Amino acid sequence: MPLDPIAAARWIDVVLVIAAAPFVLLTGLPMLGYVVGASGWVISRLIGYAVERRARASDNIRTQTGLTLFSSLGRAWLVGLTILVVGLTGKREDGLTAALLVLVAFTIYLVTTIALRPLERNPSKS
Repeated sequence: MPLDPIAAARWIDVVLVIAAAPFVLLTGLPMLGYVVGASGWVISRLIGYAVERRARASDNIRTQTGLTLFSSLGRAWLVGLTILVVGLTGKREDGLTAALLVLVAFTIYLVTTIALRPLERNPSKS
């Protein structure tokens, strides 16, 4: 399997979410909100990656479409419910921290995805 030269760039949102931990700790921001938001984001990205690989491996367009739709909607619900739960069970600041973290992570993910789309290779299926 050839090494993907832009693989690291695809995961920059996850790297930045994890790298923000010392900043959150040193500035006194709510750690519960950070941990829950970061966990929700990283888990949703891993689920998305696994489902996307499965969809790309399929030759059936209905399977590809269904998996992609499931992944998009399911990940949004997962992250949204995670933010809601931490906001209701913890302090409101925890929910706000989780929501802001996910908003920034999603923005980075979206911009990176748009920027890298022209560079991606479409492997031919043999």
